[in-house]
Amino acid sequence: MTIAELSIEKAQEGLLSKEFSALEFLEEALRIVEEKEPNLHAFLTLTPELAKEAAKVTDEKIAKGQKLLALSGIPCSVKDAILVQGVRCTAASRMLENYIAPYDAFVTKKIKEAGVSIMGKTNMDEFGMGASTENSSFGPTTNPVDPKRVPGGSSGGSAVSVASSESMISLGEDTGGSIRQPASFCGIVGLKPTYGAVSRAGIISLASSLDQVGSLAKSARDAEILFQVIQGKDPKDATSISPPTTRKKMNMKELRIGIPKEYFAKGLDTDVKKVVEGAIQKFEQAGASLVEVELPSVEYALAAYYVINTSEASSNLARYDGVRYGLHQEASNLLGEYLDSRGAGFGKEVKRRIMLGTYALSAGYYDAYYVKAQKVRSLLKQDFERAFLKADVLMGPTSPVLPFRFGERTKDPLAMYLIDIYTVPVNLVGLPAISLPAGTVGNLPVGLQVISPAFSEDLLFSVGKMLEKL
Repeated sequence: MTIAELSIEKAQEGLLSKEFSALEFLEEALRIVEEKEPNLHAFLTLTPELAKEAAKVTDEKIAKGQKLLALSGIPCSVKDAILVQGVRCTAASRMLENYIAPYDAFVTKKIKEAGVSIMGKTNMDEFGMGASTENSSFGPTTNPVDPKRVPGGSSGGSAVSVASSESMISLGEDTGGSIRQPASFCGIVGLKPTYGAVSRAGIISLASSLDQVGSLAKSARDAEILFQVIQGKDPKDATSISPPTTRKKMNMKELRIGIPKEYFAKGLDTDVKKVVEGAIQKFEQAGASLVEVELPSVEYALAAYYVINTSEASSNLARYDGVRYGLHQEASNLLGEYLDSRGAGFGKEVKRRIMLGTYALSAGYYDAYYVKAQKVRSLLKQDFERAFLKADVLMGPTSPVLPFRFGERTKDPLAMYLIDIYTVPVNLVGLPAISLPAGTVGNLPVGLQVISPAFSEDLLFSVGKMLEKL
């Protein structure tokens, strides 16, 4: 069997039965990378030696009759905004082109302890700013379904590495849909956990109140296994908490599915709508009940998100001045060094967001923009709380459109920002959400987004498994 045909549990069964060794399994994944990577460009840095060391440890455990760890022998990729000790970490920016991570991120340490084989660091939009992976300073990643189309972003490289079987699972990071949207475009599963469920220590920040590390996989069960490994409290991240001990079990006939009417309004591609409604109808036919819910503040969510996102980005990226961090350009004075270093190190989208954020936070505009955006955030939270009084989960499209062609939206930033219209509300209120493959239009994948109350990721995985059975 090839890596494309196996789940984590099936792969480990093969390892234990000695059908293949962890090293042989890894070499199969590396062969696929060698074959497909020239056309995909999913990886920015490959780490075959690091992966082989982990595979050898797994083989030694099996030889000694020891119990396998949760991810023993499993090939995994890591988004290039997540630190892996001793490995280049660029956030797809010239600013950090030569930066070598001095330590592991919390999530990296956790997956290493679980026995994973880290194959490399994946391509992304620069500093996570984008929805197509076209904003990478090192060139775009292509969609494995159609090389003329984008894979989504900003975790496009991670999604492609899984969808093309270059890796079995991947760690991504989601600020406004950066895991779910590429998962939708590539036809895989992508989880954005509850804010605080996973530590952000060792992550190159875009917007600290929105960022969250999550999992990309081919199945809900594989995404669940990866999430269970990386979740938990970290003393280095004050926003992280210990996972709740109680788990909510739900069968199909008990499931109440909320349909936000705002998620099926003007702007949604008709073909995408048909596929998503078809997936929801499968739940209804299997015994789940549907109820319409309202999220009236959602129409303001995108505007609020981009005020908060750019404001926090402006603050977080101030450290990259060419003196303390990042690319350094010589100049005749200190101000010149700042301007030249940031001018050469940052791409167009990063500069755009820094300027927007600096403006929103400036004297005279802080109350007019940033404070109002935070008020919208509070209203949106109340909307979701009311919706969850009627429903256990909410369902709708992950993206309003199908994977689009390269260059189709890059000339109009607002057209690109609108891609996030269904995903950003979740980040603003800190809820968990998952994108599940719902079907296709032609050969192009469509994602179903499922949203649940805080710290109920187990419910999302249950729904994902239900859909896979249906």
